[in-house]
Amino acid sequence: MNLTKTLALRLLLVVAVTAFFTSCNKSRDYKDSSRATGWKLNSKDGGFQYNPDAKEQETGPGLVFVEGGTFTMGRVQDDPMHDWNNSPNQQHVQSFYMDETEVTNLMYLQYLDWLKQVFPPENDDYRSIYNGALPDTLVWRNRLGYNEVMTNNYLRHPAYAQYPVVGVSWIQAVEFSKWRTDRVNELILENEGVTARGSRFEAKAGQTFSTDTYLNAPSMAYGGNDSITRGGKKSESIAKRSKDSTNLYIQGKDGLLLPSYRLPTEAEWEYAALGLGELRSYNVYRGRKKYPWDGQYTRSGKRRSRGDQLANFKQGDGDYGGIAGWSDDGADITAEIKSYEPNDFGIYDMAGNVAEWVADVYRPIVDDEFNDFNYYRGNVYTKNAITEEGKVKIVTVDSIVFDTLSNGKIVARNLPGEILQVPVDEKETYLRTQFSQSDNRDYRDGDRSSSRYYQSFGEDTDELDPSKRMYNSPKHSVSSDSIGTMDRQYDQSNKRTTLINNEVRVYKGGSWRDRDYWLDPAQRRYFPEDMATDYIGFRCAMSRVGSKSKNNKSPRD
Repeated sequence: MNLTKTLALRLLLVVAVTAFFTSCNKSRDYKDSSRATGWKLNSKDGGFQYNPDAKEQETGPGLVFVEGGTFTMGRVQDDPMHDWNNSPNQQHVQSFYMDETEVTNLMYLQYLDWLKQVFPPENDDYRSIYNGALPDTLVWRNRLGYNEVMTNNYLRHPAYAQYPVVGVSWIQAVEFSKWRTDRVNELILENEGVTARGSRFEAKAGQTFSTDTYLNAPSMAYGGNDSITRGGKKSESIAKRSKDSTNLYIQGKDGLLLPSYRLPTEAEWEYAALGLGELRSYNVYRGRKKYPWDGQYTRSGKRRSRGDQLANFKQGDGDYGGIAGWSDDGADITAEIKSYEPNDFGIYDMAGNVAEWVADVYRPIVDDEFNDFNYYRGNVYTKNAITEEGKVKIVTVDSIVFDTLSNGKIVARNLPGEILQVPVDEKETYLRTQFSQSDNRDYRDGDRSSSRYYQSFGEDTDELDPSKRMYNSPKHSVSSDSIGTMDRQYDQSNKRTTLINNEVRVYKGGSWRDRDYWLDPAQRRYFPEDMATDYIGFRCAMSRVGSKSKNNKSPRD
């Protein structure tokens, strides 16, 4: 009997100890309580609201995941052109997302249609918004060639709907990316029941949705209107959350909205083009990979497709597609997207078809000594403009700012509903070591002021004395009067030494007009950011937040 009691007591003790440690472990997962204070999270009594069930970042429409890593950026093989602008250097890029294909005519036409509906070009106040976004279809014209069929049909004819859009400047590509961000996040809010279904179709000139506006001043989204009228009935356009007691708008900490679509940096584009996802050989890591595909040739070596060209490029003088009846690459101008095999990341046409804009300002050097992590030249830091009442300043219909580009085209700098951006000032730069000014496009670009021991001591700066500037490019002046008459003043100075300035951007990859030399992802060229051609297109990228890999596993797992 005593033995039975002893065993029973021991059993109860084991159960109690097990329960104790289980409760301790459960309390220490900190899923429902603060690791800092022990306070309960998401409490109905007013505790800090946090989304512990937030999943990893969703892949946005049109994107594929690119896991970041280290790679050799630049050309390791011979440089017969002696450009010396792509010397090899080792870089590391974070994981990001990249468009599976180039932006197509159909995608860009959707953007134009939205602008036309929201900002009717027949209205004098909005005409420059729509016209400023139109691709330049005249890029197809050639003084000694007949290309009118592309001039008149390439952008809008359904036969070219799935072809990459061209005639788009770098500035227009950036504006498209902003528009795409807002439309994608607007749909996410609608699908989650946060905004009324169909709100995006009711947008008017002063009531457009902006992601940044919604996150910073949600009551000002959709022009500050709380309701929209459809069929004579009012419905809520910016519904509040109903899943918890706080009844707050969606915020950044909810993890629901996606980061911005944008142009990829040059480092990201080159890394994605190399397609290093499945290849881990020494030569690949050291930059010996010449094309987005594996191998040193432009023709397929596979049995089923042996001899077929792997990209759309110019074969030789007067040869853009091959012999009739047996076409080498299946195209004479651009080709329909996905006409060729993707690289190991699942990305199409990273060589050939069209060259592509990237985000970077062009300089012949890549300063890897100063930075070898997410390298990018082109940072212009801004901040939200704040009113005297302490609120963010929203652009209205009456406060749209238009810029006149060097080619005379007028474009809108911002659209109604967006938050006005202003340069950062001393409040943000004082005693900082990472940056000291808003515009950093020409930082350490090889000129005198980039040297280690340079100090001006009050003497004339390079900007004031053009003869002392390393990149002494022409300074044209273009303006327009109230009725739109253009006044073009050309810089005719004979002291200009280069076309490189802060308004030229890098473009990467070969195109249908280029020989195979330019298919190497390391090759880099530049073009004015406000001009367009018939062989430069673009695709978007998106930063990844959270873990480096999509499986969300720690290296120790």
